[in-house]
Amino acid sequence: MDPIEIREIIRRELLAIVQEDTELQQLIRQLASDQFADKVETESRFDRLLAELRREREAQNKKWAENQAALRLYQDEQNKKWAENQAALRLYQDEQNKRFDEQNKKWAENQAALRLYQDEQNKKWAENQEAIRQLIRKYDSTIGALGARWGLHSEQSFRNALKGILEESFGVEVQNITEFDDEGYVFGSPDQVELDLIIKNGSLIICEIKSSMSRSDMYTFNRKVAFYEQRHQVKAARKLVISPMVDKYAQGVAAKLAIEVYSHAEDVEASSS
Repeated sequence: MDPIEIREIIRRELLAIVQEDTELQQLIRQLASDQFADKVETESRFDRLLAELRREREAQNKKWAENQAALRLYQDEQNKKWAENQAALRLYQDEQNKRFDEQNKKWAENQAALRLYQDEQNKKWAENQEAIRQLIRKYDSTIGALGARWGLHSEQSFRNALKGILEESFGVEVQNITEFDDEGYVFGSPDQVELDLIIKNGSLIICEIKSSMSRSDMYTFNRKVAFYEQRHQVKAARKLVISPMVDKYAQGVAAKLAIEVYSHAEDVEASSS
């Protein structure tokens, strides 16, 4: 017989025997109780496990609730501190803004006062400058008039002294002449021409005696000499300029035009002619 068939017969017969024999059933239960819990014990263990899980969950929930309460309390305290800090910050900002506005107001007032002071000072400065300019113009005109009169008087005094010395000591004739230039050769339009002449033994020296000589004055003097020579058909032996102040550019013109210049008294030398 096949082993599989044998096992199947044993299993079927054993199951029938166990179902019919109560003692055998009791024996099987006793043997199995050492290895497997019965229904009551299993349900008791499950209930205990559920109770432990409930207790643990309740403890966890309690801790969670306590933590949440502590967290809310901490958050409330932090929110309160934040609100207090924000209020203090706004108060500080308000005070700073108030001080800033006061400083701006003072700055604007000071700037306005400074501009007013500067305007007053500028006005006074302008008035003082105008007064100084008027005073300078007044003194310039006064000094100019005095200088002109001094120059004219000096020229005439020197002319008179030269005339007296040369005529009395050296037998020289000195003349101061004024002739009218009707063609305007000297000045560009008809005008009076004044010259100083020194004559000795028929030799003619034409002089220009002035308090100062410029470059244009030197050219004018040369035209005056040419005007006199052409009108009287004579030739001047020497052309002299006697002046204490001769412009440096006028010196170059004098050299070019063969005009002798004497700027100091010690420069004047006697001529044999």
